[in-house]
Order: sequence, then structure tokens, then C-alpha cells
Amino acid sequence: MEESSRRKSSRRRDKDPFCVIHKVPSGDSPYVRAKHAQLVEKDHEAAIVLFWKAINAGDKVDSALKDMAVVMKQLNRAEEAIEAIKSFRGLCSKQAQEPLDNVLIDLYKKCGRMDEQIDLLKQKLRLIYQGEAFNGKATKTARSHGKKFLGNLGWAYMQKSKFMAAEVVYKKAQMIDPDANKACNLARCLIKQARNIEAHLVLNEVLEGKLSGSEDWKARNRAQELMLEVEPKWRPPLGFDLEDGFINELDKLLNESVSLRTKRLPIFEEISSCEN
Repeated sequence: MEESSRRKSSRRRDKDPFCVIHKVPSGDSPYVRAKHAQLVEKDHEAAIVLFWKAINAGDKVDSALKDMAVVMKQLNRAEEAIEAIKSFRGLCSKQAQEPLDNVLIDLYKKCGRMDEQIDLLKQKLRLIYQGEAFNGKATKTARSHGKKFLGNLGWAYMQKSKFMAAEVVYKKAQMIDPDANKACNLARCLIKQARNIEAHLVLNEVLEGKLSGSEDWKARNRAQELMLEVEPKWRPPLGFDLEDGFINELDKLLNESVSLRTKRLPIFEEISSCEN
């Protein structure tokens, strides 16, 4: 009877209108006070102090470490957040490791630590490909993260000026989930390799509205700007049938895509040959 009464009391506290409105847990533990400082008082410095207290007290360590790192990033303390995750993730459960990796990926990007971001992204993609991520389940979450990781990996390679590796990644990403933003990034990689005809083909797909996101004005403007870089650099010779040339090039690209098409992510061998 006493146990049942405690459970009912706990449920009533959880439904406290204040907690529901502000999306904070109820109670008076260090973690609860940290969330209150973060979400209600908007005092991020105080929230970080309380998150540290929660970690040291063993109070919801999984959530406390991840939430603290996010708040540190907001305060431009990303380097400190990286060191905190690396130092204390051993206190967290197995289930917390993937969310912490996702936070680390964003932190590496913010700090410009591209090599570490690339290594972690490749590790995450490999786990998804091998079926070891997300408890080995081919869930929508795994597929969604796989697509996001591919886009992030391509972007990171571009920041390192490794345009061949970035090209491989973006082509794989376009096979799985084509969109205008990744098409523009792929075109940029091709332009950097002086492959302007191929870039022209890719950009045309955006400008002709054939890809998801093509209607977005930012994507169209970017495609138009890239096209201005491409067009002055190549002209078909006199007598060259432009339409037939494009069709032949498209056939070649499509044939290559069909032979490689897969919903999984076997990109590591191709990337390794381009990284250097």
C-alpha cells in the first residue's frame, strides 16, 4: 500500500504543470536543478556548475554529460566540452555512447578539428554498414544517421581540400537520398578537379527542379553561382552535338551508378584510395 502511494505521488509530481510547460523534470536533485537553470532561468553558467555536480554525484550521468556538453558549445566552450566527454564518458552506459558520439561530431566541426571528425564519422558509418550500430537494428534512425553522417563526411573532406574523397562520399549520398544541397557540394568538388562538364550536368538537375530541395531559393542561387564558374571554362567545339554529348555522358554516369547502387554504405575502400 505504501509503495503504491509513493508511485502515485511520483506520478502527480511528474505531471506538475510547471514541469510540463517548461519541459523540466521534477525534484531537487543536481540534475533537475541544472535543467531548471538551463531551460527556465536561462543561466547557462550556473547550469554547467550543476551538471558537474550531477556527474560527480552519479545523478543521471548519461544525460548530465551530454546536456552539459551542448550548453558548453552554446557558450563557445567547445574545446572544454570535448575534453569533458572524453574524460567522463566511461561513467556512462553503453546506450549513451552513440548520442555522445553525435555531440562530439558537432563539437569537432565547431572547433575545426577535421581529422578527428573524419575519423569518428568513418567509424560511425562503418558500424552502421556492419549492422553494429543502434543494437544492430536496421531502423529509420540508423538510416537517417547514415545519410547525415555521409553529408558531414563529405563536407569535412571539402574543408581539408580532399575533393576526390568528398566526391566519392557525395555520390554515394546522392544514390541513397538525392537532394539539391548535396548536388551543389558534389558540383563544387568536380569544379575543383576541373571536371566542368560533369559539374554542369549535376547543377542542371538542381536548376531544372529534378532534386528534392531544388525549389529552395538558397539552393537555386547557389547552383546558379556555381554555374557561372563552370560555363566560361568550357565550350563545345564547332560541330559538336551538345545534346548527344550530354546524353552520352549521362548514360555513362547512370550506368556507373546502377552498378554501385546500394542502400548500405561500402565506401571505405573507395575513400581510402582518394584520401592521399
